[in-house]
Amino acid sequence: MIDAAIEAMEAQPEYARLLFETQPSIIQNEEQNEAYIEQVAELLHREQSLTPAETKLVKLLTLIIEDFEEKNYALPKAGPNAAIRFLMDQQGLKQKDLAEVFGTPSIVSEVLSGKRKLNYEQIRKLSERFQVSPELFF
Repeated sequence: MIDAAIEAMEAQPEYARLLFETQPSIIQNEEQNEAYIEQVAELLHREQSLTPAETKLVKLLTLIIEDFEEKNYALPKAGPNAAIRFLMDQQGLKQKDLAEVFGTPSIVSEVLSGKRKLNYEQIRKLSERFQVSPELFF
């Protein structure tokens, strides 16, 4: 515990130096985003391990990058039907391949056409089948 506290105190000047050199700020454009991504990649892919100050900087830059990308690259929310169709396409499945999830091929057809809503059990099975969050189907 004492060693960690001493290490943290010693890291402060290094962190201040890194902040001064990097001057991180809210990302305004794609060029700045790419520059921050490159900085993080360089730190993470070098041979020696990161110092505590470098780890702190990587975490800060990652938060800034995530904020920019969430605001600028957020995908529109797809409905459950579109999500199922996308997952089926990605795995080369046909409607009949989901009969075990829905019980019958006709229910699969009704769900995909929007005539029938998913129930909780179907959502659970789809989530397990495709290894995705159940949230995708709400």
